[in-house]
Amino acid sequence: MTPQEMENRIVRYGDLQPCKTAFIDAHTPGSDQKENFTIIGGGVSESPDQHVHISIPHGFNIGAAGQPPKCRNSLHSHRTAEVFFVLKGRWRFFWGRWGNAGEVVLEEGDIFNIPTGIFRGFENIGTDYGMIMAILGGDDAGGGVIWAPQVIEDAKDHGLILSEQGKLYDSKKGQSLPKGVAPMPLLTDAQLKAFPEPTTADVVPHYIARYWDLVALADRQPARVIGENAKLRDKPGFEVDFLTEKTPSDAKQRHDVPAVLMPVRGHWKVTWADGSATLAPGDTMSVPEGLEYALAPSMTGESALYRTVGTADPAGLTWKP
Repeated sequence: MTPQEMENRIVRYGDLQPCKTAFIDAHTPGSDQKENFTIIGGGVSESPDQHVHISIPHGFNIGAAGQPPKCRNSLHSHRTAEVFFVLKGRWRFFWGRWGNAGEVVLEEGDIFNIPTGIFRGFENIGTDYGMIMAILGGDDAGGGVIWAPQVIEDAKDHGLILSEQGKLYDSKKGQSLPKGVAPMPLLTDAQLKAFPEPTTADVVPHYIARYWDLVALADRQPARVIGENAKLRDKPGFEVDFLTEKTPSDAKQRHDVPAVLMPVRGHWKVTWADGSATLAPGDTMSVPEGLEYALAPSMTGESALYRTVGTADPAGLTWKP
């Protein structure tokens, strides 16, 4: 594969194209400054304005959320896996029907495999613009987002309405629900009771891996973060490894399915038979299936990278105590 062909499979941080109206809370005060990015796959955006950088199916989606300080993403749930790692800033994640069942603060490099089937939200509690990278299970990302009822009601007061098909209509643009199309129904009390309310103690030990813990685990080999025999022993339809400058990098590697490389710190050089490319934090690279490649930091100093590879497992598991 030529360098140009490979470059077409790299999304540079500086080339990311945001959507500011991706979801129903795009006009709601406190959430109206967030930016949504769909990097690989179709994502879960409810807006036709969302730009997709790489549409090649991988068995999972890669996205990102960028938010200024004090901006939050409203309470929602997914039917498949949702994994975040912090690229920039300091973030508070919270969950439960009203967002008060539990919470945790994540720093740069930390990763959170959010349990499927619970309402979750997050906010940038740092002092600068922050970015979190997302891995979503399945090629269709589980059929969209399930919003807490109060999010849909608040959005209506600010001009946005979601159809029962999950399409967003903006009255500020002169849009309205087409004739014969019903709005997204609110979840009933009976349906809401099916959403678990795990505590912080339930979630943090089993679904979160701290950056510095992974650095220690990756001293001699890539640290398996998510997957079989991993630190976070889930099977969400993909595996996640963590590599550092101390991870052996001279061996050639290949995968039977596409893999995705996402640096957290430092610069990484990817080499294959016909060329090479250098990745920086915030860049995303899709490695084609069957391609033999080597991966190593391109300079001295601290370096860390997350690698995601799809598996044949289901795209997500429901939370179980």
